[in-house]
Amino acid sequence: MKEFSQSGERDEEMNELLLQFENLQKGKGISYLEEESFEKIIEYFELNEEYKKALQAVNMAIEQFPFSGILLVRKADLILNNKEYQTALELLEQAEIFDNNNIDLYILKTETLLALDRQEEAVNLLEEALVRFLGEERIDLLFELADVYDDFEDFEKVFDCLKLILEQEPTNEEALYKICFWTDFTGRNAESIELHQKIIENHPYNELAWFNLGSAYQGLKLYEKAIDAYKYATAIDEKFEYAYRNIGDAYIRLRKYKDAIENLERVVEFSKPEEVIFEAIGFCYERLKNYAQARFYYRKASHLNLENSHLVYKVAFTYYMQEMWGQSIKVLETAIRLKPNKAEYELLMGECKQELGMGKEAIQHFLNVVRLKPASVTGWESLIVCLFREEYYEQALLKSEEALAKTEKPLFIYYKTSILFGLRKNKEALICLENALTESPTLVKKLIQLIPSLLSNPKVADLIAKFKKKPQKRRK
Repeated sequence: MKEFSQSGERDEEMNELLLQFENLQKGKGISYLEEESFEKIIEYFELNEEYKKALQAVNMAIEQFPFSGILLVRKADLILNNKEYQTALELLEQAEIFDNNNIDLYILKTETLLALDRQEEAVNLLEEALVRFLGEERIDLLFELADVYDDFEDFEKVFDCLKLILEQEPTNEEALYKICFWTDFTGRNAESIELHQKIIENHPYNELAWFNLGSAYQGLKLYEKAIDAYKYATAIDEKFEYAYRNIGDAYIRLRKYKDAIENLERVVEFSKPEEVIFEAIGFCYERLKNYAQARFYYRKASHLNLENSHLVYKVAFTYYMQEMWGQSIKVLETAIRLKPNKAEYELLMGECKQELGMGKEAIQHFLNVVRLKPASVTGWESLIVCLFREEYYEQALLKSEEALAKTEKPLFIYYKTSILFGLRKNKEALICLENALTESPTLVKKLIQLIPSLLSNPKVADLIAKFKKKPQKRRK
């Protein structure tokens, strides 16, 4: 009841001030208002977005109080709404003569200089102003300076400003949120670790400080330490979903997929469904070779973004890994319809059709892959192997030479060798094999995988043996 009474009194006071202002405009009754009264009237009009009336009020106020720095700053603020930057700057410079301890003056002047594309002057102004102010006002100026440095693309100094804020006020939430981003952006993880360790010493229950510490460790790829820090954050705030996200990511980096799933499921529990989280869970199950569960989560992700062809492709890939070629093809058709001319999709389609004995169709898909990605070793390899198995030896020979020219990989000398054997050009094949062994003896396994019977050929066996490395003697 007391609060209601006070609110009613304030409304009554404001109505009285507005009436006095209206009478002053009309030349009725009083011919004078206190400066503080004008300030209240101007603020009222601003809050109600009646900017013309606010400007009228501030002009009348300045007529009565021409040396008021506060009123000149008020007018400059209103003029800035109309983008009259030069006029606003002149008013602020005039206000500075009368009152140079008004923080709003420096903030508005900074905004004006930035609007006039005078960034260096804005920086100098704020750096000088920092000496004048302490406490909350200094923090406000540091935030403003950080924004100027951001606009000026001096990102290292943005970090410096936020660090100064946290050294003065270690639990400032805005600074804690922002420095996490700028630590990652500037790569100043070591400094961030030192800063947040100091904050935690005095404020051990600050979950943002623990989170930022974890993020900095993660930036240095110290994933175990990062996870420990994030776990402190979630112990303080058990619904800290971003901490669970990062724990999940760290566990994925460590290839601890079961732990990653556990934490990513906590994200699902505490936040709205997101395709990126469902996809990450699907990825973990895929790595665990639980393709049915991986497919389940990829589908959940896909339902949140029906235009994302890559998620559809991932569903198809799980079928492929389970040797369910027909189902994979059906899903891939959707992926290709959503995004035609994607080499990755064409490659998987070719592999599926090859497995189903649809060699000619598979070749067409592999041709699409090398057309879309001429430097793709995998694409050329799949095409040549498919041509060889379908006994299109002449075409396979041409493609192996083309692949070698495009990629310069000795792998394709081996494939040329296999094709020459397929064409019964054994002398040329042996010369080619010797060239391949000279380039990369370890890749001979690719030849044997394609034609296992070659090992029973004495000339081939002798040539391979010749290039085998002799075992090194152990040191005593």
